[in-house]
Amino acid sequence: MNRDQAWSIVCEFIQNDALRRHSLAVEACVLAYAHKFASEGHSVDPETWSVTALLHDFDWEIHPQLPDHPVKGEAILKERGVSDEIRRAILSHADFTGVPRESLLEKTLFACDELAGFLTAISYVKPTRSILDVETKGVRKKMKDKAFARAVNRDDIINGAAGLGVDLDVHIEFCIQAMQQRAGELGLERTPA
Repeated sequence: MNRDQAWSIVCEFIQNDALRRHSLAVEACVLAYAHKFASEGHSVDPETWSVTALLHDFDWEIHPQLPDHPVKGEAILKERGVSDEIRRAILSHADFTGVPRESLLEKTLFACDELAGFLTAISYVKPTRSILDVETKGVRKKMKDKAFARAVNRDDIINGAAGLGVDLDVHIEFCIQAMQQRAGELGLERTPA
């Protein structure tokens, strides 16, 4: 499966623009890590990583309850010919599936998922509504505010970075920069204050 095919599935199953943009934000972060790891000598297929990130929540609108998501979605992807590697990574991004995160792809998807959502939420409360104005220090401050973006699991953000073996601040900054590179596509460019 290639990126265009994955995006077609996302658009088929997800009607909500914010959820589509979440898939793109996670892809931005995961793909940036794919390129980083490849440059460090890891055997990484960026297209596989891109497809995995795009598809990780493709079934959220039809299976909004856990444990249906992502378990029932995995069956749909299998029918569509999506590889075992991608389906396993998608299953591993949810702790309750019992699929441990073992591969670098699995760990990266988990590390980027909640953080991408949190960075988007922070962007929305900026006067400019832009990821271009999000800074790591501000992210760490917002993480302490339990009332802000309360659906985002802070432990998943912390544990995701730890699972990757990356300092949390370094991980946050890396994902901010990845999303900044695609701000327009994510709907997070600056708007007049």
